[in-house]
Amino acid sequence: MRYQAVLFDFDGTLVDSEALHYQSWMTVLTQDNIHYTELEFCDEFSGVPTLKAAQTLKLRHQLQPSPQALCDHKNRIFVARAATVFPKLMPYAKQILELTAKRVPIALVTGSSKAEALPVLDHYQLLGLFSVIICKDDVTQPKPHPEPYNKALSALNIAPHQAVAIEDTYTGLTSAKEAGVTAVVVPNVHSSKQDFIHADHLFTDLEAVFKWLSASE
Repeated sequence: MRYQAVLFDFDGTLVDSEALHYQSWMTVLTQDNIHYTELEFCDEFSGVPTLKAAQTLKLRHQLQPSPQALCDHKNRIFVARAATVFPKLMPYAKQILELTAKRVPIALVTGSSKAEALPVLDHYQLLGLFSVIICKDDVTQPKPHPEPYNKALSALNIAPHQAVAIEDTYTGLTSAKEAGVTAVVVPNVHSSKQDFIHADHLFTDLEAVFKWLSASE
């Protein structure tokens, strides 16, 4: 494999969790008679950190709770729902993780909390494949800041050029590129219209990513 480590995003890259995030937000917002369709909400907020989304929603709708309170409320709902209704894996996610982990260390670099991400990976028996896990609990500045990727690189003890990041949104792409990591983007239905001009490579699915990674073996 051409890289010494592969760093994976979570939401929208490995798991199709946008619907669950949307449903969790709607539970919060319907208390104030605010409603979005799933398409319009996910198209706007796909890849956006939860706190930033809360700040936008509070300002737009003049909501009384603080952005942090809105964020915490939404996260509690998501964690409770994800404990019984696990989001589906993205196509070829299980295969790319299992096959890649046999060749090089893999890392999870996500804007989700440990409480959101780890139970899902554990449910699909994928958690043990990761050599390093960086969640939003582990950083002070989440994506699009490079800190999450910088921490993963440090934990893996490798240089940026030795790693590749797999992302699905502009937010994640920006974080990876700012950290100096080769950035591959696999857009999903909600992020497909975002700006990926700075991506090093664009692919339609994870299977194509794995074939590309394996091409130099």
